Amino acid sequence: MRFLYVFPHPDDESFGPALAISRQRREGHAVHLLTLTRGGATRQREKLGLSVEQMGRIRLEEMHCVEKVLGLASMEVLDHPDGGLDEIDPLRLEANIARKIDSIDPDVVVTYPFHGISGHADHLVAHAAVKGAFVATRRRRRRLAFFTLLPTEGPEPIPLRTSRTEAVDCEVAVEEADVAAARAALACYETYRSTIEEHDPITRVGRTVFFEIWQEDHDPRLASLTAGLEEIR
Repeated sequence: MRFLYVFPHPDDESFGPALAISRQRREGHAVHLLTLTRGGATRQREKLGLSVEQMGRIRLEEMHCVEKVLGLASMEVLDHPDGGLDEIDPLRLEANIARKIDSIDPDVVVTYPFHGISGHADHLVAHAAVKGAFVATRRRRRRLAFFTLLPTEGPEPIPLRTSRTEAVDCEVAVEEADVAAARAALACYETYRSTIEEHDPITRVGRTVFFEIWQEDHDPRLASLTAGLEEIR
């Protein structure tokens, strides 16, 4: 089957989703990635003394490394304004995502949940735009899923937004090979090495990757994002 992951920034795909992507690749699925910005406006560029354009070019190169590490079927990185997705015409953004959906014809589309996990405005806009594009291109049965986190007992090193336990519809168990692949993908982001080492997002996600599924309710939870797709078409 075909997956399309859509995120606003470089590294969004590797801060957790890469664990599930690795398993999906091992299972023989085709995984495509669409990133809406080059991520050049990140504050990390100031530490490196880079302009927005310079940082965007470097992060694009880092993403090509991720493409190889994860064995993506395709990757496209758009150049919408990083940190400014809420300022552009939402119909334009939806149209670009819809074009990609039409091109790939995925069985499953994955993006952030409504709370965006970090709460970043671009994450929230991406959620809304992907949902709008998904609805506009829903000429056959597809599944829209949201990568998410559940609360932990201990304190978070950075504030994160999580989903309610009952909202989670799918839990994807991963293996050591997937952990290694996700860490290798993160290692591509040399410009973010200190942040990655400090927050260790792969450990935060753990060995189970959680997803909400739009307009579906599964109890018990599905063990994969492709489970039951053939039955509901």
